[in-house]
Amino acid sequence: MSTVLRIGPYRFYIYSADRAEPAHVHVKRDDAEAKFWLMPVRLARNDGFRTHELRNLKKVVEKHQQDLLEAWNESFDL
Repeated sequence: MSTVLRIGPYRFYIYSADRAEPAHVHVKRDDAEAKFWLMPVRLARNDGFRTHELRNLKKVVEKHQQDLLEAWNESFDL
């Protein structure tokens, strides 16, 4: 698992075991965790984040989409 972005209390990371899945990023804060697909950006899974927080996280993922895709590709030598 490699952290690719930190913003405030949020950690954005990629699992090395996720290579077979489409490009995505996991987000964690305390006990809450979510997963966002990157192409196009959309919520894949949520465990503990509130709706308003998910909207804000989606905006962050959209803003950093290119950097997150590059991190995904670098993680898997694509």
